[in-house]
Amino acid sequence: MNKSQTMRLALVSALTVGATAFGAIGAHAASAPKMEKCYGINAAHKNDCMSPGHSCAGQDAKARDPNAFVAVPAGLCGKIAGGATKPAKG
Repeated sequence: MNKSQTMRLALVSALTVGATAFGAIGAHAASAPKMEKCYGINAAHKNDCMSPGHSCAGQDAKARDPNAFVAVPAGLCGKIAGGATKPAKG
């Protein structure tokens, strides 16, 4: 095998490995669980996003705030004590 053939074989091998890895990543993403917002289960400063009084993740100083949510796999929220799929009223 000459140098040109060796380089061509190395390039084809690298592209094949890359395509296989990309396919595996795509398959994993397709099987990722659906997520839902679960209110009232956050630890202090561990909320995922906006709540009354602030607009950013990690800013809720109150643990188990009924207006702060954490993303959990769909169906899990109802199994957690104090968890709700909707924020508290008012």
